[in-house]
Formats: sequence, structure tokens, C-alpha cells
Amino acid sequence: MISKTVTLGVLATALVSTMSAQEGPTPTGIPTLDHVFVVMMENHGYSQIVNNPNAPFINQYANLHNVGTNYFAIAHPSLTNYLEIVGGSNFGVHTDNYPDWHNKNCTTNLASGTVATDNPASPLICPIAGTGTDAATPAIDFTNETQGPPGTINIDGKQSIPADKQIVGKTIADQLAAKGMSWKSYQESIPLNSIDLVNYSDGYFSNRTDFANMLPHQNPPLTSAGIVALYAAKHNPFVYFQSVQEGVDRQNSLKNTADFIDSNGLYADLSSGHVPAYSFIVPNQCNDQHGRGNAGPFCAFDPTDNGTQAGLNPALIYRGDVAVKEIVNSIHNSPVWKEGKSAIVVVWDENDYSTAPETNQVLLIVDTNYGVSGVRSGVRYDHFALLKTIEAGLGLPCLNHACDANETVMSDLFGLK
Repeated sequence: MISKTVTLGVLATALVSTMSAQEGPTPTGIPTLDHVFVVMMENHGYSQIVNNPNAPFINQYANLHNVGTNYFAIAHPSLTNYLEIVGGSNFGVHTDNYPDWHNKNCTTNLASGTVATDNPASPLICPIAGTGTDAATPAIDFTNETQGPPGTINIDGKQSIPADKQIVGKTIADQLAAKGMSWKSYQESIPLNSIDLVNYSDGYFSNRTDFANMLPHQNPPLTSAGIVALYAAKHNPFVYFQSVQEGVDRQNSLKNTADFIDSNGLYADLSSGHVPAYSFIVPNQCNDQHGRGNAGPFCAFDPTDNGTQAGLNPALIYRGDVAVKEIVNSIHNSPVWKEGKSAIVVVWDENDYSTAPETNQVLLIVDTNYGVSGVRSGVRYDHFALLKTIEAGLGLPCLNHACDANETVMSDLFGLK
């Protein structure tokens, strides 16, 4: 939500992004890429992961490859950052609310210029489409996730981003489909059949499961409240867009989402070498370091929200470490890694503990099969810069805030040897 209580000092030091005009020119600055793998992790700041003894693989991996040491998520909560990574905008969304599936009569946040927030509570998210105005990102938010001082830090606590009136309701998936290129959203623990209308699932049961028809009835009865939400729509940003929900283009539909272990899933595709140009890879909420409150101690939320390693659930951090290791090793062992130019990006969506003075700095690791390694870049980057860089590698126009003049391509992290 747009903060109404931003101090004059913050306003004075705010860095204002140059407005974009929907889609701009195709960025340049890195080699043409054949395949990009974006691995999304959850809710932990840079200093919580770097040098964490419960994340040995991630730290070893970071030491061997390239790291953005001055990289920031944008706002909060999770869905907002997922939208920003794939679409270059929050599209008027500052909440994790479920999609308002297939509703053609609702008004999008872009069209209305209103902001979907947690405080005050907002309705389901109207399928994103068309053009319009997104939500401003204040440097410090005093109203949405926290009320009053010290406030929740967006980006670095200094930069603010004004609302843009020329946002187009599309993502990199729409761009790829329009160019005849392939994409997939690999989501661990999606239900066995379709993900249509699915807000959460444990891989077997979902919010669509009719427990009343499961016999014999149990005492206490089985209900959706008992489901551990391993898959969450809020971590699959593409399903919030009208183009994907309706699937008029068969190459740009809900069928572009696959599990990790299906016959057309992540590991099968990697094994065969038949992977899309753009892979968006999301472990389930026990394996992406998010945690669940009803999943037992090894997946429990971090006990203390104080921004330190001491406040973390070590089992949750370790599960994420193992998940990253399995994904990265599977990519490295795939035939596709041995040909052409490919890049793996491991990135955290937000620092969920960025109450002042903690900032929204997160870890970004870049691993390519063609270029430099061991780079430690102190250049200031963020999720919009990541989108711009991937668009450069795939030959796509910059999109929404990825076109902003202050967003630069990560040539140092994706460069040739």
C-alpha cells in the first residue's frame, strides 16, 4: 500500500525511477542465451544466508560463481516480488491474495488505479490484463505489513518508486510466447491434475478437494484446513494473468506449469535435455525456506523475526540448501548444460525481516556455462535489473520498470570470460 506517512527526510533522499512506457527497446550487454533457469527461494535476507552453516551448498556454490553483493528485492509481500521479477511491475498488488480466477467482470488494479493490500484487506486479485497504473513503492511503508514506526523497509530504505501510469499487464511469458519461444513454471507439489482454480496444494489435496465425498468419513472430519500448503499460487505469478488463465495461446497457458517429478516435469525435462528457453523453478514451501505453520518442526516458520541467523529455524534453512543442491546438480548434469549458452540464477524473493533498520537486501547467485566466475559485484541491482538482464539474453524488449533508466543490465555477472 502507498505509505501516507513518509518523512520529509526520506522524500529528500529518495531516488525516483524514470517512468517506463510499457515495452521499450531490447536491452543489450550480455551474450545471447539459449536457456535461463531462475530458482526462487524465500523470505531471507542476504546476511541470513551468507556464511550460514546450515546452508553449506549454497555458500559453496556462491563462492564458486558470481554474487550480487548489493542486490535488493523491491517491496512486500512475496507475490509482489514474484510479479516484479517476471513482469517488471507490482501491477497494483501489495498482498498475497489468491487470484479471482476467470473473472471477466472485475476491474483490474491497473485499470482502477487502486492498490490491493493486506491493510486494509482487499478482495481477490482480478486477472491482470490491459494497461494502467501500478502501485507506488515508498522507501518505508508504515501501513501495510506494519502499522506505524519504524516501518517496513522497501528496497534499501532510501529509494522510492512512483506509480507508473503506463504499465502493461503482461510478463516475460507473454513476450516469449509472442516470439515463438518456450517457457515453463516448474512448481513443486502442484496437484496431480490441473492447477486451474488451485490456490494451494500438498501435491495430493488442494482447496478444490471435496472431502465430503471421501469415504468412510473420519472423526474429526478431513477438511482443507489440514492441508499443508506446499504449492502456493502466490509463488506462481503467471497464474494471476488473464492470458495464462484463459490460455487462448496454447503456448501460454496454465499447461505451462509443471511439477518437479511428472513425466513432463523439471527432472524429466532436464534428463532428456528438452527444456524451455525460460525456466521458472520454485521449490515447495518446505523446501524454499518459507516454512509452514502446520508442517512440523522441520518445516516450521523461523521462531524469531529479528533479521539474524540466530532467529532462524536451522532445519528450514538446511532443507532449502538441499533443494538448491538437487536442482543445480540436475541442471549441471543435463545435456543442455553442455551445449550453447545457459545461465542459472538463484535468488531470494524478499527479506521478510526488513523492519527498520533491516533493508530488503537479498542474495543473488549467477552461474553460467560460458562466462566469468568468482565475480563479487557491488553494483546496485534489483529484481527489475534481473528481468532486464534476462530479456537482454533472450532478445526480448524491456518490460515496464525494467525499462527505467536507473535499471542496468548485469554485464559483470553474466559476462564472457
